[in-house]
Amino acid sequence: MKRVVLPGTFDPPTYGHIDVISRAAHIFDQVELVIAVNPEKKTVFTPEERLAMMKELVGGFPNVTVHLWNGLIVNFAEKVGANIILRGVRALIDFNYEFELSLINKALNPGIETILLPTDQKYFVLRSSAIKEVAGFHGDISGMVPPLVEKALKTKLGSY
Repeated sequence: MKRVVLPGTFDPPTYGHIDVISRAAHIFDQVELVIAVNPEKKTVFTPEERLAMMKELVGGFPNVTVHLWNGLIVNFAEKVGANIILRGVRALIDFNYEFELSLINKALNPGIETILLPTDQKYFVLRSSAIKEVAGFHGDISGMVPPLVEKALKTKLGSY
């Protein structure tokens, strides 16, 4: 069985995230979706809120399981018996960051490989930080995030 770990902050989950998850679910036997809990990162949603949203959003994929994790991703991968970390990339700036991160992860655990999956071109510009900013200014984010995320984000930011 090919098991992959797909980590991210998912604050908020976007259509771009769902696209990468869907594609991973078709490539791998089991996708372990990991919501990163990093106290250094300022997020709009709590880890538990992101967990609940992601569980609902990926409910149609029987081979995707959602987890919270507050440690090194290589440790999580080892814990669940995965030797692949999958990351979505949009542009060169993403690639640079993810490439450096893959080298760090490889140094921490040489048995774990990182695969970078380019985003679908229609989601190329979807950045969670930009979506939060647009929502904060009462802009239309309906084409960027699923309806349940749009509602939660607008409620959280007081945009209703």
